[in-house]
Amino acid sequence: MSDQRDFTLDEVKEGLASRSILLVDVREPHEFAVAHIPGALNVPLSTFDPGEIAPQPGQTVVFSCRSGVRTLKAIAASRAAGFPYDAHYPGSMLEWTAAGEPIEAG
Repeated sequence: MSDQRDFTLDEVKEGLASRSILLVDVREPHEFAVAHIPGALNVPLSTFDPGEIAPQPGQTVVFSCRSGVRTLKAIAASRAAGFPYDAHYPGSMLEWTAAGEPIEAG
């Protein structure tokens, strides 16, 4: 059950722009407050409840974190709870910021 869909930086950018993805940042609130990808929803892994995630019809849930490690844990927890979320952005914040993409604070 290690199958997951990997989204590239460009796919995340396009998905956010078209609203076809819901980017869920599973970092802790203090990390999210310092910097996050614009449009991301914070659902921390430490208190993770996939039931808190409410994508719009047709939206794909894509998990993000700092480096792509916690995203896999979020996928596993989602599956264990019966949710079909299997997509993540393995580059996450490290790749996003290294590419000079915009970030938000707060």
